[in-house]
Amino acid sequence: MHGRVQGVGFRLAVARAAAAHAVAGWVRNRADGTVEAVFEGEPDAVASIVRFCRDGPRGAAVTRVEVDDEAPEGLAGFAVR
Repeated sequence: MHGRVQGVGFRLAVARAAAAHAVAGWVRNRADGTVEAVFEGEPDAVASIVRFCRDGPRGAAVTRVEVDDEAPEGLAGFAVR
């Protein structure tokens, strides 16, 4: 995620949304000011989390979300890194 996505509770909000939708994976801040995340779960649930990321929590100003489909890794739980 690009834009104002660090320092606004983005990672915690994504983790809460993922837990609410039973989506596994992780989210982390990157040194370049973006946020990176990996989601695994039912397609509709993952799509819901991606939609959430397009807006982010209050205080965020998301300008771009890049989505790459990859083979599932079999992740369990959700981590904030």
